[in-house]
Amino acid sequence: MYKRQGQARPGFATLLPDFEARSAAVASAGVLDIRYGEAARETFDFFPATGTARGLLVYFHAGYWQSRDKSTFRFIAPAFTRAGLHVALVNYPLCPHVSLTHLLDAARRAVAGVHNHVAARGQPGLPLVAAGHSAGGHIAVELGLTDWAHASAGNTPPARGVDGVVALSGVYDLAPLVDTTLNTALGLDAASARRHSPLWRVGLVAPPALFGVGGAETPAFLAQNQAMADAWQAAGHPSVVHTVEDADHFTLLQHLVQAGNPLHNAVLALVDALPGV
Repeated sequence: MYKRQGQARPGFATLLPDFEARSAAVASAGVLDIRYGEAARETFDFFPATGTARGLLVYFHAGYWQSRDKSTFRFIAPAFTRAGLHVALVNYPLCPHVSLTHLLDAARRAVAGVHNHVAARGQPGLPLVAAGHSAGGHIAVELGLTDWAHASAGNTPPARGVDGVVALSGVYDLAPLVDTTLNTALGLDAASARRHSPLWRVGLVAPPALFGVGGAETPAFLAQNQAMADAWQAAGHPSVVHTVEDADHFTLLQHLVQAGNPLHNAVLALVDALPGV
């Protein structure tokens, strides 16, 4: 239902190597491996906006919370830096080396770290969008639902949190994963899966969100995307569903980075609708 979705499609064998080659080609444009915490993987890459910055895009990679690396996805940055966004690509500790709770705490530290880095550049107050794909989509939504006034991100709560969410092909109800091989690393039971399922925890405060998915993805991914958007809206928060009809779980990212593509434009529209501080 969820595992390996998209990897059986004909183009998958060359897709990730292409992502890696494109990412290697743009790496020199960024400042790599900026530390936001003490753990080895608590680092982010920062790609500055071209011209005057209008916002921040903080991106969390896929890998079911247990694999992959930000270095594969650096190719995402140029399309958005050219559009006036600073882009940070985040690594985070992986399961089973840490629990999912610990992983999400690290993601919150990453948000604080990016805010601090941009403030040190003399640009405080830019709206920050938490974005992610697959497991990263789940992380982005969890960040959107965080009570930033009381969040732990080091010794003190961060001054700023998340102003918008872009969640692509995420898993928002983790219960279906409990009886899969993916759970060997996650170690979830029914209670912890529910606790880490943002679908059931949309509260009174949440930022505007864009929920994107490929039309060629499995019914489970399509259903979770719609359910999360519906829950966001039902709680009184702006949400948009964007389905790319000819995309699967991984080719969706090609649409994300194509200038003029409706998905790319939808992300920029979300950013532009956010107030600065």
